[in-house]
Amino acid sequence: MDVSAEEFEQILPMLQELVLGADFVALDIEFTGLRSNLPGPQQISLFDLPSEWYLKTRLSVQQFTICQIGLSVFSRVKGEYNKYVSHSCNFFLFPTTFGILDSEFSFQASSVQFLNQYGFDYNKFLKNGIPYMNEEQERKMKHSILSGSWRVRSSLDKDQIKLVIDRVTQWLDLAEEGDSMTLSGITGFQAFEVQLVLHQALPNIWTVFRDQEVTVKKVNTQQRWYLENTPCEQGNCWKEKLLLSARGFTVFFQMLVKARKPLVGHNMMMDLLHLHEKFFRPLPESYEQFKQNIHHLFPLLLDTKNVTKDLWKELNFPRVSNLSEVYDVLNSDCNPTRNSGPVIVHSRKCTKYVETKYPHEAAYDAFLCGSVLLKVAHLLLQRAYGDSTPAPSFPLYLEVLTPYVNQVNLIRAGVPKINFSGPDHPSIRPPILMLCVKRWPGVNEQQIYWEFQTLCKFDVRRFTRNKFLLLTNKFKDARSILKEYRHHPDLKVSLYRHWRHSPNINCLLHWAEDLWHHHHVGRGGLSAR
Repeated sequence: MDVSAEEFEQILPMLQELVLGADFVALDIEFTGLRSNLPGPQQISLFDLPSEWYLKTRLSVQQFTICQIGLSVFSRVKGEYNKYVSHSCNFFLFPTTFGILDSEFSFQASSVQFLNQYGFDYNKFLKNGIPYMNEEQERKMKHSILSGSWRVRSSLDKDQIKLVIDRVTQWLDLAEEGDSMTLSGITGFQAFEVQLVLHQALPNIWTVFRDQEVTVKKVNTQQRWYLENTPCEQGNCWKEKLLLSARGFTVFFQMLVKARKPLVGHNMMMDLLHLHEKFFRPLPESYEQFKQNIHHLFPLLLDTKNVTKDLWKELNFPRVSNLSEVYDVLNSDCNPTRNSGPVIVHSRKCTKYVETKYPHEAAYDAFLCGSVLLKVAHLLLQRAYGDSTPAPSFPLYLEVLTPYVNQVNLIRAGVPKINFSGPDHPSIRPPILMLCVKRWPGVNEQQIYWEFQTLCKFDVRRFTRNKFLLLTNKFKDARSILKEYRHHPDLKVSLYRHWRHSPNINCLLHWAEDLWHHHHVGRGGLSAR
């Protein structure tokens, strides 16, 4: 189900009910870009500590924005044996543009091309996207509206609102107290902007917005004061409604946070970064603060990439390169629990994905993600209990998934995953290799990369003028390079040993050697006398 900006506020109560009754919520996000084309040292690398990776990626998250969020809400069907129903929704989002809020973001050509390939509708994103804002933006907007310092910034809105003011002013000259007029065809934020401007400019009117129309009524000064001071529950809610409408998808985000349901994603690190930046607060400079914030917002995270990565190795499943292929393998005869696993159906309002695949549509990928979680959890349950497997339930599935809770996969960094509920685990990457170069003056990191890329891909970092560090995420690649270049005349590859190769330790050793030499020579000289 695709949810437009016009429909969003109407279906919020239904969404809240679905989430509160869910076992878990699966999520997928599409972006206008993934990573900025930053200079070499600012690109992510296998050499990066998690904190370094975070600071580099933070820059990209601040540059790009969300264009679509997909949710798939999974609930156990009461009275049915191990059966789940999935409610899937697509939300096209567009940043709130209102008064002082005017976000800047970039498009990355490769990301646009990729989404176009899969039929992404940019009109729904750009023309009808649901607004959103984070806490900082909401605070600024609320202050400007309630203090009366709000101003129309958009030149298009200024022209349209000027026409409205001229029309209302001409009508006021002839109207009597109690008369009213209707401004139709004004929707969304513009309806609230019109009311704000009219209230600021004309002291003898009152406005009501209902059914896509703004009704303007001529009142006296005493009536105006009374209406402005009437409690919200008696009808004076338009400023509060304006704030609610401007917050848009953020209202649902806060519902999701309060529900405290397990949040499931696939390779979900970028998703979490954008959720924090766009709906909560600007990403902090501190990596540890970011981890604490995410754990507070979503205390139970499950990354299916992290779960399936381990299981694939153990069961020797066919190699896969994306979520759709993971889903297909788990639905094939390769999966020994295929016929005994959970039954997953789509809700009656979400039949779009019953027969047709929509790869890289956010809600479809969210559905795949949630389905993969259930199927993998069932597989783990069978492996844990064998012939004495108890009747499956979601709490039991969570029990066997415990080692993977809050462990989120990390792409291209010094550690393979981030632990959101404690210290990060030490690296289990292959060892760093040291390359010593002879007879290749002026060689740089890029040239070294191309030298080895026919065999395998390494991240390269200059160590000294003629020495480079090499790092890969595959042990077999490290072994292959050590073997292939064992007898190379100009490129000597060996294991990097910190105590042997570090300039600081070498300097310390030389200093100790000089000190020892000076001490013993001095003692020898005294003895000779």
